[in-house]
Amino acid sequence: MTRRRLITAASAATVMTLGGVGYAAHRRSANPYYRGPISDHFDGVRFHAPEQPPDKNFSDLARWRMTAKTEPWPASAPSPFPADIPPERVDGLRVVLIGHASYLFQVAGRNILVDPVFAKRASPVRFAGPKRVNPPGIAYEKLPPIDVVLITHNHYDHLDGPTMARLWQEHQPLIVAPLGNDAILRGYDETMNVETRDWGESVDLGGGTTVHLTPANHWSARGLNDRRMALWCAFVLTTPRGVHYHVGDTGLGQGTIFRDIRARFGPPRLATLPIGAYEPRWFMQPQHMNPADAVEALRLLGAEQALGHHWGTFKLTDEGIERPAEALTAALGAAGLRQEVFLPLRPGQVWEG
Repeated sequence: MTRRRLITAASAATVMTLGGVGYAAHRRSANPYYRGPISDHFDGVRFHAPEQPPDKNFSDLARWRMTAKTEPWPASAPSPFPADIPPERVDGLRVVLIGHASYLFQVAGRNILVDPVFAKRASPVRFAGPKRVNPPGIAYEKLPPIDVVLITHNHYDHLDGPTMARLWQEHQPLIVAPLGNDAILRGYDETMNVETRDWGESVDLGGGTTVHLTPANHWSARGLNDRRMALWCAFVLTTPRGVHYHVGDTGLGQGTIFRDIRARFGPPRLATLPIGAYEPRWFMQPQHMNPADAVEALRLLGAEQALGHHWGTFKLTDEGIERPAEALTAALGAAGLRQEVFLPLRPGQVWEG
């Protein structure tokens, strides 16, 4: 098949939201986002995870789309929780799912947005790509003053450029992102100030809270020729209310990244973990955990509480809209864990601890 026919056969979820599959990335010898020293996870052009699998190619993508057994989603699936109206400040810890992988964390007087996506589509264009099936769990206009925005990586379901530009213009938050993502963000507003860090580095957020960038088993791309040219990460928040570990996207891998978090920071008080976008497993396993993987991650972390995201808002892969929540229930039962220890959050749902 020709490249054009392969792109046509590919789902909008993968080509547009997940940034393509690197067809042209290997032809590119210069990184448009980042120039820095070679390291154990940067070869001078591309970043790689500790357990980096081979990149998928268009043949893999075509195989998926030609053999897909996708479950349809409803055009609309409103959350059973009303849109939240957050307080202006919280002394303790308050967590709200905005939708998919977008959160508002309120902790120790700081208001922190993570991967804020308010767009109707997780896509570089308005007319195609995954369309949200439920409204944001917090209306943009009801956000409290935003002190910090954390970006895990540059896929369109995590980095919404127009929303970031609006947040910058209206709130002037501290923006923290992995290496290379500052160039992408400034493409939406050249005045945007972005603090970029490498894995293992930290930023003081004020109020006794520090964010630490840590590895994830994932990748990055905004198009067809920039795969793994900006870094991706997970975040650890060390706060007066305990340790909070947040992962935007990751595969389980050998579990090393989770063991390392526990060894470095101790068992987290809270872990926010992805549970969706996982079928078919032969394609998605290296980059997206399924609910059973997420329960294993919880066990390795020793976290007191987990909250699940990355499901139920944008259809990216083959599983039905409710499958992640159903599979999480089964995985917790198989592990002998109480259902309350790992909640599959829905937009507008609040957790306080």
